Amino acid sequence: MPGNLTMDALRAAVTAGEIDTVLACQVDMQGRLMGKRIQAEFFVDSAYEETHSCNYLQATDMEMDTVDGYKSTSWATGYGDYTMKPDLSTLRLAPWLEGTALVLCDVLDHHTHKDVPHSPRAVLKKQVARLAEKGLKPFMASELEFFLFKESFEEAVEGGYRTLSPISAYNEDYHIFQTTKEESVMRAIRRGLQGAGIPVENTKGEADAGQEEVNVRYSDALDMADNHSIIKNACKEIAWAKGRALTFLAKWSTQAAGSSCHIHQSLWTEAGDPAFRDPDGTYGMSDTMRHYLAGLLTHADEITWFLAPYINSYKRFKAGTFAPTKAIWSLDNRTAGYRVVGDGTKAVRVECRVGGSDLNPYLAYAALLAAGQAGIEQKLELEPEFTGDAYMADKARHVPGTLRAATEALDNSAMLRAAMGDEVIDHYVRAAAWEQEAHDYHVTDWEVNRGFERA
Repeated sequence: MPGNLTMDALRAAVTAGEIDTVLACQVDMQGRLMGKRIQAEFFVDSAYEETHSCNYLQATDMEMDTVDGYKSTSWATGYGDYTMKPDLSTLRLAPWLEGTALVLCDVLDHHTHKDVPHSPRAVLKKQVARLAEKGLKPFMASELEFFLFKESFEEAVEGGYRTLSPISAYNEDYHIFQTTKEESVMRAIRRGLQGAGIPVENTKGEADAGQEEVNVRYSDALDMADNHSIIKNACKEIAWAKGRALTFLAKWSTQAAGSSCHIHQSLWTEAGDPAFRDPDGTYGMSDTMRHYLAGLLTHADEITWFLAPYINSYKRFKAGTFAPTKAIWSLDNRTAGYRVVGDGTKAVRVECRVGGSDLNPYLAYAALLAAGQAGIEQKLELEPEFTGDAYMADKARHVPGTLRAATEALDNSAMLRAAMGDEVIDHYVRAAAWEQEAHDYHVTDWEVNRGFERA
């Protein structure tokens, strides 16, 4: 569902003194919320129409550094403005913040007022529009995992991230007693998200000490991507307010399990019928679903960067950890990169298990939809189902194991260039290359610990 606050309701709340701040947010390349805290009276008077930001927000790295090599903006062009256009359908309460509402904004060219094509929301909207031309609408759901710690964010920084203690001492997967100890944070997350108009299904302990999962109801692709970004921001803010730290890093510790973002996806017709369902098909899969899944597999290498965008992302792909190493499909098999679930029902769907919790949902969804559409358009034949332990399938298609390999596949993808445009792909290839360059330049703790005395 979209936001839970209308402009009329916001005006009334402002007049009553219940809301004094509106967060106007765009989503950056990393999937983070960036923007302004606008005085509520000014927002309802005029800022609901538009506000502005520096265009470097769509061309920075995790550190907010101004990175050379982007065509869209640079020191040479003066780092001008983009227009932030509030999408009022996303206007909602942010109950975990006092007197605050939140709205997401589309990023527009300051002169043409058209979508900035490489802005994440625009990238996804383009793929949704392409499907609409086929009479189809995508629905998605993100399952987000993270680690929760005893320390605060400030204590984590002071300790150089070396003295962190997970909130629990043991694997808490589905564990009720241990998660009871964490309810001061997790209950606040559930209540906060529900109060923001994001329908929560559950939270649960995950497969390592201190690991959590939050699940919300599936929705159309754009709404779910919006929810995903708000969820991550809300979880951090709520944990901070409770004196705890948490991380969506894909692999926070060599010894710990990785954190995933499993993405469920299905297509529906304009009439509201499940386009993936055929009661007479294998596992209830329609030809549309089989072609779509074949597209995901055929282009699995090319879309991996959008599912695993950082050096750290690739540390998660390890056998025997519930993180996939093979881009193959199987029925209800958690060792495969692509799992068919809901077989035989109208909820039959594909679960992509490749992505980590660090992905940008707009870009990941867009890449999956582009690959699936390519399968539908070309009527690609679905390869035979894999059965058994995919980790042991040496001849099966591997998930790219390094950022370099994924970047090369992205750069060389004719399918993604046709679906998203050369400028968009070149923009994100530069982001990927910079991540690699920055890592290659820096000395890591592992190198020092290993070689300081013995080299």
